[in-house]
Amino acid sequence: MTATLPAYSKKDFQTDQEVRWCPGCGDYAILSAVQQVFPELGVPREKFVVVSGIGCSSRLPGYVETYGFNTVHGRALPIATGMKLANPALEVVVVGGDGDAFAIGAGHLPHAMRRNVDMAYVVMDNGIYGLTKGQASPTSPLGLEGKSSPAGTIEEPLEPLKLALALGCSWVGQGFAGDPKGLEELMTRAIRHRGFAFLNVFSPCVVFRGKEQYDELREHVTPLPADWSATDRVAAFRLLEEKRVPLPIGVLFREERPTFGDRLAEQRRVLQESGVRRVEELVEGFLP
Repeated sequence: MTATLPAYSKKDFQTDQEVRWCPGCGDYAILSAVQQVFPELGVPREKFVVVSGIGCSSRLPGYVETYGFNTVHGRALPIATGMKLANPALEVVVVGGDGDAFAIGAGHLPHAMRRNVDMAYVVMDNGIYGLTKGQASPTSPLGLEGKSSPAGTIEEPLEPLKLALALGCSWVGQGFAGDPKGLEELMTRAIRHRGFAFLNVFSPCVVFRGKEQYDELREHVTPLPADWSATDRVAAFRLLEEKRVPLPIGVLFREERPTFGDRLAEQRRVLQESGVRRVEELVEGFLP
């Protein structure tokens, strides 16, 4: 007999905690999208887990009525990987900011992508360190004047979509907090993707980047062409390199391939068929 899931609503995924971000922060729209999308996925509420690092964005797990884990700065991905491998039935969603993801946490990003761990990673990209009050981040634009760069940054900004494509990510998309309906659709597709889904979301910081950042994003974000197939990694990279679309919004690339969990399960099966039951048996004769 198949159990019937409760009819969840957005309210079922809202906690009793006061949501505390600066007025006008794009993270409000991302939280709203998470709470809107989760009840539509057909997953029991207790099967969700939201994992974060440290930063403004990392408050989000405390505002979603599911299991959650607030890890240390930049370490959300390895901890989330452990959760998924220990309990493959979990729907794991990782959230972070551009500093958390591309600075201190950048060493973990390539490995989660190449392994194709079955999870969605939502990066709330505002191009600044907001929690520590306005230092330049890896995605800050050249020349940005901030607390750590009073004369303007002299570093080229990191390009998240190019990075994800180059690292072999199996699903690459980009959204905008100012387009809530489009963001909900992208988030749904990212979570439903079987493999590692990377969703970069422009999330304006009106305090340290000003309303100008929001206005500029509103002017330049552009949906991908309607006939975009999203199945050619080289074509996706070329579209970004040639800047044919100013700030592309949508699914840039996707492919289906075995997940890390799939390959681990197959390896276990092969070992068991060969008579190996425990890890210790693999190293017998090598240990003193």
